[in-house]
Amino acid sequence: MTLSGKMEAEVEIKVSAKTFHDVFSCRPHHVSNMSPAKVQNVDLHEGDWGKPGTVISWSYVHDGVAKISKQVIEAIDDVKLSTTFKVIGGDITTEFKNFKIIVHATPKGEGSCLVHWTLEYEKLNENVPDPRTLLELLIHISKDIEEHHLTQKPTAQA
Repeated sequence: MTLSGKMEAEVEIKVSAKTFHDVFSCRPHHVSNMSPAKVQNVDLHEGDWGKPGTVISWSYVHDGVAKISKQVIEAIDDVKLSTTFKVIGGDITTEFKNFKIIVHATPKGEGSCLVHWTLEYEKLNENVPDPRTLLELLIHISKDIEEHHLTQKPTAQA
């Protein structure tokens, strides 16, 4: 059994790619408002929102258990609409030596996008399962963000 792995998943949502990218690159602390059952809080530890090198901590529920993930925002690409998070502490590090989360939004028609999640990881040992349920959680959070944006009152702006 290999210890290194990569898992990917995509979901189409009715949110513009730029708006979705902005949530994860500049305003991850707003995710708890958009997906409160799954993400309770996102705290800033050091740096500034929207800047590579910023350290944040996610409080979330995964497989029915409250967990914490401390991450550094490793890269933000405003042209490709992608953000890379590297896990540096928390519950994930009890099973994985290295763990990266990459989220990329691709425009797809009027006001919608394709969200592509990539998990790159190295397990601590061969008994650690692949992070399939974590990838599913990220897809569900994407759908919650869509639902949040669809239920917001339209503004006067076009």
